[in-house]
Amino acid sequence: LAAAAALAAVAAPAAADPVRVGGKNFTEQLILSSMTAQYLRAKGLATELTSGLGSTLMRQAMESDQLDVVWDYTGTALIVFNKVEEKLDAQASYERVKTLDAARGLVWLDASGINNTYALAMPRKRADAAGVTTLSAFAEKMRAAGEGTAHPFAVDMEFAARPDGLEPLKARYKLPFSRRDVIQLDPGLVYTALKNDQVELGLVYTTDGRVKGFDLVLLEDDQHFFPAYNAAPVVRKAALERHPELAGLLNALSATLDNEAMTEMNYKVDIGQQPVDKVAQEFLRGHGLI
Repeated sequence: LAAAAALAAVAAPAAADPVRVGGKNFTEQLILSSMTAQYLRAKGLATELTSGLGSTLMRQAMESDQLDVVWDYTGTALIVFNKVEEKLDAQASYERVKTLDAARGLVWLDASGINNTYALAMPRKRADAAGVTTLSAFAEKMRAAGEGTAHPFAVDMEFAARPDGLEPLKARYKLPFSRRDVIQLDPGLVYTALKNDQVELGLVYTTDGRVKGFDLVLLEDDQHFFPAYNAAPVVRKAALERHPELAGLLNALSATLDNEAMTEMNYKVDIGQQPVDKVAQEFLRGHGLI
């Protein structure tokens, strides 16, 4: 009901022909959508902001002309919305979704340096004790330890069941996780289990503020199993035709964003409990964008 009400609000006509900015329902997206709305308003464009949407609902709103500007991720668009199963590198993923979505009237502008992909993380004291920095090295240590050694591994339930998730990951790296090793949790509880040193390894997102806040160590995906999830502004072609300045403005904003900056902002909101709008505004001011 809340999502339907949000979309109804987006669909309401406005005399000023505002740019309708949308965002998903997690911290990073709340920050990006707030930042975009504040930035465009500072540049003289009227805006309407609708955040807190589910990924599929936001995409439907873009395709049905209920939103004009969003930030989306190349991996999501490639795999979820365009059903591409082929393994592609970051640049090829971007080019593919840009081409496929152009047919739907959606224009992918310049990708940012944000790559909010999956990663496997360890509590720092466990990572230091193991002396590993890559997934391949971790897998080798697991195999050397033998079958009798427990390796508690926390994953969210979606990843455990996905055809491109846990089982292919185990096969790629030859990770000998037993059934008893794999603990399925809600995504937020994975971070809690890592923080409390209840598990050896956990599935996380690379730009989540809790990675920094809980002092977790990300193991390098040295065999490139996880696809790239580069964040980029996506604009309806019709909105670009009405406001051609959007491309230059949003490309300039995208150029300032990378994993380090995004992780810091997520940390301020999730761990520091700072308001989303304040964190977004401080970033814009700090980079001379407003």
